[in-house]
Amino acid sequence: MFKILALMAAVGFSGAAFAKADCTAHPKSEWMKESDARSQLEAQGYKIKKFKVDGNCYEIYGHNEDGKKVEIYYDTKTLAVVKSEVE
Repeated sequence: MFKILALMAAVGFSGAAFAKADCTAHPKSEWMKESDARSQLEAQGYKIKKFKVDGNCYEIYGHNEDGKKVEIYYDTKTLAVVKSEVE
């Protein structure tokens, strides 16, 4: 039983470590509007399926201009890429 709990804890911890990006916390009054951020990213060729706020980050799921799946975290003020995964 202990081994199962230890394994579950290790798997849960490792998944959490990879899931989040470490974005700078800006006051919400300084955040780029979500609609403006989305428009800029679409102008760069991204096809956005999901756009959301994750902590202090904007996060998108979709495809890049090459058609590859992407998950990208952006700074909410500057729209700088903080973390990206491309398949």
